[in-house]
This record gives sequence, C-alpha cells and structure tokens, in this order.
Amino acid sequence: MHLRDLTQYLKELEDNNNRPWFIMNKPRYDILREEFLQVVTELIAALGKFDPAVKFCNPKKAMFRINRDVRFANDKSPYKTRFSAAIAPNDMRRPSKAGGPTYYMQMDGNGKLLFGAGEYMPPPGRLRALRQLMVDDAAGFTKVLKNKRLRATFGDIQNEGKLMRPPKGFDPEAEHIEYIKLKSFFVWTEIDLPINRPEQVVPTIAAGMQDAFALVSWMRQAKEEDVAE
Repeated sequence: MHLRDLTQYLKELEDNNNRPWFIMNKPRYDILREEFLQVVTELIAALGKFDPAVKFCNPKKAMFRINRDVRFANDKSPYKTRFSAAIAPNDMRRPSKAGGPTYYMQMDGNGKLLFGAGEYMPPPGRLRALRQLMVDDAAGFTKVLKNKRLRATFGDIQNEGKLMRPPKGFDPEAEHIEYIKLKSFFVWTEIDLPINRPEQVVPTIAAGMQDAFALVSWMRQAKEEDVAE
C-alpha cells in the first residue's frame, strides 16, 4: 500500500472535511480504498493461520465506511479521517452488536497505526456475560492477565469508562472486581506507520494480534444466554 499517499490524503481530508473536496478527490480515495482492501484481505489470511474462526471473514464487510453518521453528533463533518477495519468470525459487520471479540486496526493522517482486540462497550447482556465469566473462570482470566506476549505488546486491559462501584449483582470482594467494573474489555497499541516499508504492515499487525489471541479466545467462552438477566 502507498502509505505516504494515504497519510497525505487523510491529512488533507481532515483539513477539508466537506463533500465538494471529497468528490473532487474521489479518484484518489478509490485507489487508496482498493489498496486498503488488499491489506485487510492479507491480514485476514494471516490471522486465520492462528485463529481459524476468522479465516472466512469477508474483507469488504470488515472495512468501515468512510462516511460518518452525523444524525446525533455535534460534529457534522461528513467523513472519517482514518481507514479502519474490524475482523471477526461469521462475517459479522458489527461484532459488538452480535456479541463477541473482534480484531481492530486503523491508519490515520498523522502516520499512526493503531491495532488491538477485544470488545469495546458491548451491549448490557454481553457485558454481564463477560463479567460473569471473570467470576466463573477466575483462574483462566488470571492466566490471560499474566500472559507475557499480551502484556509485552499491549500492557493491561484498557480502563476507559471504569465504574466507581461494583456492578449490581457482583461481590465487591470478587478476585477480579477491578476488571469487573470495566465497561469495555479491549487491548490496543499505537505505533508509527512503516511509511518506507509498507510490506511490514500486515506482518506487524498480525504478530500483535496473535499476542492478543489469549484474550480473544478466553472471551469467546462468555455466552450471553447462559447468564440470567
């Protein structure tokens, strides 16, 4: 992928986030979008080598649209200023709606590559199932938290939106109560895009996501239907 062209395009889009500019530069977008599709396609194949559950994910459905939903947003800018994709089993376009961990990656106009895995702000039933799994399989979750590859690449699970008190129905003395308070269960990291070595993009992301597989595979055990509301 022509990463220098991508970052330049996204930076210009950030400065000219309007429909006339986008239409005038649509040929550039189409080329870059096709190149990004190839990256996602190759990434799915790489992930499928250690996580067969995602090997048949449709790359076109994994890619996010560049159009923003501005119906309820204060910011009415019509376009996103990043290229991003979420890879999950069963060709799920919105994994968080169906319930289940996903692999996520994005590239932006500042030359940054972000990638990670898990579930960001899952719906209530799914969130409760994940919290209950931490109680029912405390030893398994401890093993995930101590996974050396996971910690080396991503550090700890992100604590954005953490509750001040334990959620209703959970023992304040539970072994993993500080994690049970979380509203998302996601790990991510951000690095510089290898502008001069674009061939390293897929191997870099795939290696990082493989380091997150311990968390992904553990989270897949959470079954919403097994948890009484």
